[in-house]
Amino acid sequence: MKERILEIALKQGFSAFGVARCHAVSPEAAERSRRWLDAGMNGCLDYMERYSDLRLDPSALLEGCCSVIVMAASYYFNENQSSSDARIARYARGDDYHEVLRRLASPITDFLASQGHTSRICVDTAPIPERYWAVEAGVGFIGRNGCLIVPGIGSYCFLTLLLTDAPLEPDEPCSGSCAGCGACLKSCPSGALQSDGLIDCRRCLSCLTIEYRGDFPDDFNTGGRVFGCDTCQDVCPHNRNIPESLISEFRMRDAVRDLTIDRILEMEQPEFSSIFTHSAVKRTKLAGLRRNAAHADKR
Repeated sequence: MKERILEIALKQGFSAFGVARCHAVSPEAAERSRRWLDAGMNGCLDYMERYSDLRLDPSALLEGCCSVIVMAASYYFNENQSSSDARIARYARGDDYHEVLRRLASPITDFLASQGHTSRICVDTAPIPERYWAVEAGVGFIGRNGCLIVPGIGSYCFLTLLLTDAPLEPDEPCSGSCAGCGACLKSCPSGALQSDGLIDCRRCLSCLTIEYRGDFPDDFNTGGRVFGCDTCQDVCPHNRNIPESLISEFRMRDAVRDLTIDRILEMEQPEFSSIFTHSAVKRTKLAGLRRNAAHADKR
């Protein structure tokens, strides 16, 4: 059964695959999460304070859960925007990953159902620490920038988790590490990365340009970033000479390629909806994108 699931996953364009036995997260991981929250580093991400019981034990998300299937899908394409004054993070340049990955994972849930098993797809939509389970399933390791790094594939990856009551053979946890070169810490434009590997979302430009509501802090230079920030990934040695994604929906849209600050500032709702239909950029809404563009325009 596991071999058949792997076969389907690779056919659907996923880059890496692994299985972990469902269990409560380790005390070390739980303590790390508590320390991050206690320090207030979640910032505007107040939802991270909710459903703590589910974050510590995913078995409550699916009755009889035995296994956690983890699949990584690369979204990397060697493409650049025409202008650097309205920068969109790579992950949001194509179609919305929530929709794409759920569709790509559906054949696996169909197969499991045909074998008499229930399953649940989680694509950044459930209170579950995806990167922790990716490590447990042997898919990759967490770098000092907080990103999951998949050996040979890099960190430009989305994660899809499937909880299932199928008793699949687990893989060995990934024991790799980023070797601590420190390139990400040195290059972070806002000092959000901490020396202990925690991320201060109150300073992270990805969080501030996407999740934060209200006036943008004046003391932050976004460097033309209007949605997200890839700096810590761009400088990571594990992202050198990596293969491109097998999923065409993640290619950059032409409208995103030619986006400029001036165009955003003049944009009306119909144009925003047209350009970013089925796009992750819709999360910030037109008001948020304009706010970010206006702040970048001051610089």
